[in-house]
Amino acid sequence: MYTFLAGIALLILGYFTYGKLIETIFGVKAERATPAYVNNDGVDYVPMSTPKNSLIQLLNIAGTGPIFGPIMGALYGPVAFIWIVVGCIFAGAVHDYLTGMISIRNRGAHLPELASKFLGKVMKHVVNAFAILLLLLVGTVFVSTPASLLHALMNGKVALSLIIAAIFAYYILATLLPVDKIIGRLYPYFGALLIISALGVGIGLVVTGAPIPELSLRNFHPDHAPVFPLLFFTITCGALSGFHATQTPMISRTTQNEQQSRKIFYGMMIAEGIIAMIWAAAAMSLFNGYGGLNEVLAAGGPGAVVSEVSASMLGAIGGTLAVLGVVVLPITSGDTAFRSARMIIAEYLTISQKKFSSRLWIALPLFVLSVLLTQIDFNILWRYFSWANQSTAVIALFVGAMYLYIARKNYWVSLIPGTFMLVMVLAYILNAPIGFGLSMTASWIGSTIGTVLLLALFFHAAKKARANKLPLEDDISDWNSVA
Repeated sequence: MYTFLAGIALLILGYFTYGKLIETIFGVKAERATPAYVNNDGVDYVPMSTPKNSLIQLLNIAGTGPIFGPIMGALYGPVAFIWIVVGCIFAGAVHDYLTGMISIRNRGAHLPELASKFLGKVMKHVVNAFAILLLLLVGTVFVSTPASLLHALMNGKVALSLIIAAIFAYYILATLLPVDKIIGRLYPYFGALLIISALGVGIGLVVTGAPIPELSLRNFHPDHAPVFPLLFFTITCGALSGFHATQTPMISRTTQNEQQSRKIFYGMMIAEGIIAMIWAAAAMSLFNGYGGLNEVLAAGGPGAVVSEVSASMLGAIGGTLAVLGVVVLPITSGDTAFRSARMIIAEYLTISQKKFSSRLWIALPLFVLSVLLTQIDFNILWRYFSWANQSTAVIALFVGAMYLYIARKNYWVSLIPGTFMLVMVLAYILNAPIGFGLSMTASWIGSTIGTVLLLALFFHAAKKARANKLPLEDDISDWNSVA
């Protein structure tokens, strides 16, 4: 219990200390007009309040990641707590804040445009393909996951195919309509449900004195589970996730003032880390050890863990509400995944999104592809999603490092976590069956060599960009007239 409570306390402390440091390093310009005003189009660029933006950001980035990921990560033991806390404070929240702020400074640009500007034009095409693939996988996975949970919650009385169709119908509306019509109105209620359900489980763990294991050398990795690199691909959204880099620009287009950004971007990542800690602790403590947890996962997957934890902690009614809170997570990330994909494609092809027809012809092919992807085995999709997700995080962190390097600011706060994850990403794809299938030793050697070469390229490009005085932000000379 002490490890769990200390982790929660460190996450909160991290927001007020390291979060403030990152904000200071970047440098807020409170007087600068934001894209919400400069580019206001009534569809994607719409000023919204800090509470609304914060809840939307939390729901956008949360998905099932901070629940299903930590539940699976609980098999590694209390070391999962270390990755959630350290990863969230020093990597994930930094990643989200820098992505959001750099996007705000560049008219709400998405990651492919930012990568093109700061890492080279070739990267625009590479990152665009990565981002669309990632968002398609997220949208598809986040159709089947909530559909299965709802199907089980209703005891199979409603056909799974009908539930999937209903979720797709909602996604189409949320993708096409202006951001303040559905997302801006429903998310505050969804956010309240999510927070209440997570707090209910967390308080239940403390009040009942659940036997949450403490971190020690003996249980650092139960059954000699391979912590490196697999843990960093099992727990993503609760610690570091490239998916967030596809979501933060959506809120950079609705943020009213740069001063609100630490609460919205850094703060909501910390909130997600707390949710991840709660579910990891529940999974570790309520199934008679790791063997029991493994049996439940084998029988019904993370969804079965969610159902059992919710019912045991909160009773029948409270448990049902908690499961609904978990169902909300993937749905509120799936809809914004498709919306982000539509916006990225429109930005890539330079197509205005004011007209409904322009949004429609971009979005419909995405949904057709997603329907086809639902026919592929979930486990295969998830493996590719995990690798694409963390690869995207590496790119976003290197964009942040490049921005800070050119600005002659402390770029190490982004480059260190980016380099760490680059090593893990390369080692994973070299070793994994979905990749090259090399031995672990060969994979680490190849990963190290690849990382050194890419770092050399990064510093070469960074010095050139600094010498050429690459502009860090769009010139907004008329902010007084629009803010």
